[in-house]
Amino acid sequence: MGLFDRLKQGLQKTRQILRTDVRDLFRAGEILDDNLLQDFEARLIRTDMGVDAALRIVDRLRAEHGGRTVDVDAIWNTVREELIDLLKGQEDVRWDTNDMLSPLKQAASGPTVILVAGVNGVGKTTSIAKIAGLLKRSGKKVMLAAGDTFRAAAVEQLTMWSERLGCDIVRRESNSDPAAVAYEGAQAALDAQADFLIVDTAGRLQNQKNLMDELGKIRRVMQKVIPDAPHESLLVLDATTGQNGLLQARSFSEAVGCTGLVLAKLDGTARGGIVVAVRQQMGIPVKYIGVGEQMEDIELFDPDGFVDALFRS
Repeated sequence: MGLFDRLKQGLQKTRQILRTDVRDLFRAGEILDDNLLQDFEARLIRTDMGVDAALRIVDRLRAEHGGRTVDVDAIWNTVREELIDLLKGQEDVRWDTNDMLSPLKQAASGPTVILVAGVNGVGKTTSIAKIAGLLKRSGKKVMLAAGDTFRAAAVEQLTMWSERLGCDIVRRESNSDPAAVAYEGAQAALDAQADFLIVDTAGRLQNQKNLMDELGKIRRVMQKVIPDAPHESLLVLDATTGQNGLLQARSFSEAVGCTGLVLAKLDGTARGGIVVAVRQQMGIPVKYIGVGEQMEDIELFDPDGFVDALFRS
């Protein structure tokens, strides 16, 4: 199955809202008035893309097509263009569908360190495994560091994935210092000449100061071994939680210092518009999306492909 078809399948519930509930609003020959636009705005918000994004799209439609006879193709082209602009934002992120590693910032030399965070239950450990699998399929040597030491189950699950993937893993007993695990991981990755080190972190939100202190310590100790670490700080967000998850993720993101997002469980939600809300409200690019439960069900987030998967037949 190609990328476009996989995205279409994963976004089926969101597509149903947009195609069934929204496309029927616009009929050739009618005048595009404020009633239609307000109805359209409400339907867009149902996908959880957020009020601000929906308003921006509707304002552009009003400016370019308001008061005119409906041209369905022209309207959808405008919506598509505005959504792509919203998703790309201003950051210098490269999305190359021929290179699944293109959005990742990589070290000029030595191991590239990816720090991964996310609240419990979002699919963080599985997302780490998917990213590790992606890197392995690209021919990279990958190591893992089990830094979520407060949950024995998290360490065991990551260890299981490391065995399946054929990746070395650095781990300690429960309740060990996460920074010590990160330090050992950085040293091991350097000694083994690994291409990538993926560091898991505690998923619990105790209070923001403690979280920031812990993550700051993790950064400092890793930088003693790999000065530029981490090169990426990825936040895993559960797409099915919609706007509620966004509120929680915002404070977590500030603590982690995110450079990108992995949007998990996109295949199980009618709220695929959350991708737009995340991009606009948090100002962080979505780099990968999860569209299934299998190891291979991770896709490069391509704004053009994502929007086409929402609207094209």
